[in-house]
Amino acid sequence: MNIHPYTWIITVVILVGVLLFDAFIIGRRPHVPTTKECLRYIALYVGLALLFGLGIWYFSGAQYSLQFYSGWLTEYSLSLDNLFIFLIIMEKQKVPRESQQFALLIGIMLSLLLRGVFIALGKVVIEEFAWVFFLFGVWVLKAAWGVIADFLNKDEESEKAGGDSRLMKFIKARVPTTNTFDGDHILVRGDDGRRRFTLILFTIVALGTTDVMFALDSIPAIFSLTVEPYIVFTANVFALMGLRQLYFVLGSLLEKLYYLPVGLTVLLTFIGVKLILHAMNHYGWDAKLGFNGEISTVLSLCIIVAILALTAVASLIKTRRNPALGS
Repeated sequence: MNIHPYTWIITVVILVGVLLFDAFIIGRRPHVPTTKECLRYIALYVGLALLFGLGIWYFSGAQYSLQFYSGWLTEYSLSLDNLFIFLIIMEKQKVPRESQQFALLIGIMLSLLLRGVFIALGKVVIEEFAWVFFLFGVWVLKAAWGVIADFLNKDEESEKAGGDSRLMKFIKARVPTTNTFDGDHILVRGDDGRRRFTLILFTIVALGTTDVMFALDSIPAIFSLTVEPYIVFTANVFALMGLRQLYFVLGSLLEKLYYLPVGLTVLLTFIGVKLILHAMNHYGWDAKLGFNGEISTVLSLCIIVAILALTAVASLIKTRRNPALGS
């Protein structure tokens, strides 16, 4: 896939422009978004992602378009797990509802910046060392085990997410703070005339660093579907752009997706195995063992959609039989 530098520049400028416009509007009017407002933005971002995929199809062909859709769906589904941790962080830090939208937006923008760095480094490493797919595969399989382990130990997961990381403790010990929230203001002047940071700073840091930890799992995962940095980057951007609205729409509804961790475990396991098989195919080991280890993009997309659909249906059946699980 040959992407002209001008295409990169235009894409980044447009996406950053959308985020900055969103930040400007929210900065002037911090509020708790209604369900209708959130659904409108979610529909907009999903529609833009679908149109973007069609644009890739038109300019670069069906193969790259399917790679984008596969990567976008994978990142979007993995992002749902982030929401559960985000909910815990907001609850533990007692963030006012009207301040949560701004904290989510800034935290996600920070994670986008760091993910861009990860994607660039990942592309360089893959081009120089094909064997890194073995490491990516093992890492993703380890992440799959972590997801199902957290599902089986939900109380421990909540306690871990609610506690301060070493980074947070380091910042809190050295940064002057007001110990209060003040809308979307990060820095305010105290009664003594000194400028101090509000607690929203720590919420933003917690959200950003938490999402980066998830990126360490999702970036290798999407590289199993495509090695094109343009597709990897845009798939991540479109997945994260709707995450803030999903947070407010899902909320308690996220509990209704009871089998989401199980579905994500199966999804990550499939991707981990796919990464390892891709590495074996690169070195010709699969042919020596009498099989073709390369899984097509179409088959990958079908498997991803099937996993997500079965997860949703199974969760719906589970919560209908036991309504207390979704309450």
